[in-house]
Amino acid sequence: MQKKALIIGTGLGGLATALRLTSRGYEVEMLEKHHQAGGRLNQIKKDGFTFDTGPSFFSMSYEFDELFEDCGVANPLQMNELNPVYTVYFANREKPFFIYKELSKLAKEFEGIEDNFEEKARAYLKQAGELFHDTENVIVKRNYDTLLQYAVSLLKVPLKHSPLLLRNMWQELSRRFDSQEVKVIFSLVAFFLGDTPFKTPAVYSLLNYTELEHDGYYNIQGGMYKIAEEIVSILIKRGVKIHYDTEIVNVLSNNGSVDGFVDQNGKVWKGDFYVCNSDAASFRGKILQRKKYSEAKLDKMHWTLAPFTIYLGVNGKIDNLHHHNYFLGDNFEQYADKIFKTSVSPQKPYYYVNVSSKSNPNCAPQGCENLFILCPVPDLRFKPDWSDREELADNILKDMSNRLGFDLIKNRITQTIFDPIDWQDKFNLYRGSGLGLAHGLNQVAALRPKNKDEEFDNLYYVGASTTPGTGLPIVVIGSKLVTQRIENDFAISNATVQSGLQQV
Repeated sequence: MQKKALIIGTGLGGLATALRLTSRGYEVEMLEKHHQAGGRLNQIKKDGFTFDTGPSFFSMSYEFDELFEDCGVANPLQMNELNPVYTVYFANREKPFFIYKELSKLAKEFEGIEDNFEEKARAYLKQAGELFHDTENVIVKRNYDTLLQYAVSLLKVPLKHSPLLLRNMWQELSRRFDSQEVKVIFSLVAFFLGDTPFKTPAVYSLLNYTELEHDGYYNIQGGMYKIAEEIVSILIKRGVKIHYDTEIVNVLSNNGSVDGFVDQNGKVWKGDFYVCNSDAASFRGKILQRKKYSEAKLDKMHWTLAPFTIYLGVNGKIDNLHHHNYFLGDNFEQYADKIFKTSVSPQKPYYYVNVSSKSNPNCAPQGCENLFILCPVPDLRFKPDWSDREELADNILKDMSNRLGFDLIKNRITQTIFDPIDWQDKFNLYRGSGLGLAHGLNQVAALRPKNKDEEFDNLYYVGASTTPGTGLPIVVIGSKLVTQRIENDFAISNATVQSGLQQV
């Protein structure tokens, strides 16, 4: 008999898991708190502008190819490779740095700033590449049932990488490069993990390899929300029912199994097994009432930085603003060390700007630009009051206007702000943390909340705070890992698998 999966949450992890399960003959039903699918990978349409709310690019594009191939469908996404991958504006420097994939071309950006840059970068990326390939399948792409399994896997990683466990990313970059500019630019990947390079272990230098040599960065033609739209379209054709504006508030259990989840209206939702795409740590505390994940204990965990985001539509084209841009000050170490644990909004903020209308003109009316601005800020543990949100937004817009020579405030047509409270309330992000649990060495691999529940034998997890971690391609890998768990526990016949496959 066909087994039914009830999936709570329609972020990328939930959608990818649903796609894999329907391809294996399982019935799938999905519940979503928000009014549309996608989780953080969402969309705002307002005043003729279209904004992606969260992720604006990704690496490891082949993981999306693997997902659709695994599910028997052609990849419907048109992936555009970025080169330059982004630009970086430093305070008191008018010309930005263009970060090209070709090291010979990138070296010209640092002439007179970093001697022998290309030679140094090749050595640095060689080590990062070896680390990536020595850990990808051994550590990242696998499930763990015990800490002993994890320990055995670690022993398979060559010892030459062990010094990176003892240093943070900034320390490693300081060993390799002399100039502040190069060290800052190469350390920006730490912010992709929702942390600073002063706390991110040096092993994540492998991200520099993925962005410059291994696969690069991509976005989606038509906007990043196309990822969610295309997967939802396939799921609907396969008979998957998605219920929106439905938030789970309680659990029913019986003899070590989940017997149903209860929504905000008291309705009970049932399946043979359940997949949670809400935060794997806070869900255990808030809904399952686990003492290990009480609010007090969650607050002691290391969470990623909170996002402060502005979705801005302006009249006019901004020629010296590119698709992906970073705007930085001149006090990087001091800023990163203090700003994320303060109760005060930054007066001279660092921020990222995505202008998707550069490659997707339909995202903005003719002659206009749409700007997605993200400023990493303290989460709600450190700054619970965001009544100064308008002031912070104006500070960012004034700073950017001065640096670009374009008055964003005067030409503003539409503006929407999400502060950490909004991110917490709209998408159930714990304390407004943008990417869930951070990736310190005590919160990676088998040390993250597991993707199978400790007490209920039919409850699983997928998403940023469980294994293997955060980031779009990593969450796609997570959907494969949790599907393997489910297949092991709820095996169905090959005949049912074949009948469940649908060529869409």
